[in-house]
Amino acid sequence: MSDKRFPDPMQIQREVAEFLKSKYGDRVVIPPQPDTASEQPGDKGEGDGVKRIRFDMKPEELEAFLKEYVVGQDEAIEVLATKICTHFNRMRHEHEEELEDLVGNIKPNILMIGPTGVGKTYLIRLIAKRIGVPFVKGDATKFSETGYVGGDVEDLVRDLVRQADGDIKLAEYGIVYLDEIDKIASSGSHVGPDVSRSGVQRNLLKLMEESEVDLRTPHDLASQLEAAMEMQRTGKVQRKKINTKNILWVVSGAFTDLKDIIRRRLNRQPVGFHSDLDVHRAEDTELLRQVRTEDLIEFGFESEFVGRLPVVVVLNDLDVDGLYRIVKNPKSTVVQAKKRDFAAYGIRLEFTEEALRKMAERAYAEHTGARGLVSVFERVLLRYEKKLPSTEIRELTVTPEMVDDPEGELEKLLTREAIRTFQRRFLASTGIAIRCTPEAVEILKQQAKEKGAKLEDLCYDLLKDYEYGLRLLGRQEFTVDAETVLQPKERLEALIKEAYTKGKAAS
Repeated sequence: MSDKRFPDPMQIQREVAEFLKSKYGDRVVIPPQPDTASEQPGDKGEGDGVKRIRFDMKPEELEAFLKEYVVGQDEAIEVLATKICTHFNRMRHEHEEELEDLVGNIKPNILMIGPTGVGKTYLIRLIAKRIGVPFVKGDATKFSETGYVGGDVEDLVRDLVRQADGDIKLAEYGIVYLDEIDKIASSGSHVGPDVSRSGVQRNLLKLMEESEVDLRTPHDLASQLEAAMEMQRTGKVQRKKINTKNILWVVSGAFTDLKDIIRRRLNRQPVGFHSDLDVHRAEDTELLRQVRTEDLIEFGFESEFVGRLPVVVVLNDLDVDGLYRIVKNPKSTVVQAKKRDFAAYGIRLEFTEEALRKMAERAYAEHTGARGLVSVFERVLLRYEKKLPSTEIRELTVTPEMVDDPEGELEKLLTREAIRTFQRRFLASTGIAIRCTPEAVEILKQQAKEKGAKLEDLCYDLLKDYEYGLRLLGRQEFTVDAETVLQPKERLEALIKEAYTKGKAAS
């Protein structure tokens, strides 16, 4: 029987959060905590997740896997696959051989340099999933030296435990990805923030080597309340910590101004003015590949921080061909995600190659890499995603015309579908096939817009008398022209009179 004197820890956390919000507003936030207070060693199968880690994966195996999903980054994939596989294989080897730790050993933490939208986060997320370790992503700009103004960098390590469902041993082999790391570089032109930026770098240093992070934080009221309840229940508080020795750190950034520092060191001047933006981007990428430790220090990183990042990977900027190859890839997240959006409504979505090429061109013009693809796909297909589920359309092929004029092509599609639906209804009820001239369709569209009616319903209302009349005339098919739409009754009467006159003459 549960002890009613002690409320559920999650309930306490909710009540404390509501109290602080009512008193201080949204300035104070209590982050969700893993329920470590009530766990004992072995809870949730602690350590069982480690058995599922692919410690023996070969570099070429991981490289081949990544190339199935990411295009245009072969050199970066080669380095990442090699160093990360070696990291896990070495841990396995040292454990199996019971080797002593090397004094001063540095983990292969990784610095990724590349513009936005080229797949930096995607690559590391794929690697973590393939190897079977928890993955956490953070934004370097959200952290401060103290953790009170912004966040605490140790929260990233605690998040690994949450991602591992409380399995601390599994979390100790996780991967932490920290984006926009270039934003915490000190700069002589910024006097105020430099102390905090350097402080964040120093706080990261100990985590990137080996340290222990307490899963309970002194400034977190909820975890302290949980500790107090645990003390009341058991008479002691079990301190749970996570060791960062084997946690791999990957940091990344665009490093926009770094190429100028490298250029000065190489004493290389920009080569004139190029009308081709691709030439500029290729030159910038080649410059970044020549980055050295001294360049990163001049950029604003402390030497100790750079020293904890022995592996540097430079990713290519994506041109139109690169973006086109992404959407042509059968495992393209952008295309497959959009297909699933429509499939949720029972609609099969396809793309012509010309449409994909045009969408890649549009995305390239936005200069946001693969993220631009998502924006372009949404702009082209959003109205279709809204309208088509309410129709009987179950297949849609995206064409270049739809990319150029999504609104106009959608109107044409809905018009054709409305006419077809009316034709099917008329054929089912009368056995008579109805056709419409282009002029008649345009008039029907205009009338439907003026009356605020559905085109299909308008067709049925205008031609409902034709069901009996055309059967009376023995027609098996009938073409609706402009005259029929503008004067439906007069047109039907004329048809009947004409048929009566012919019949009378024949008799």
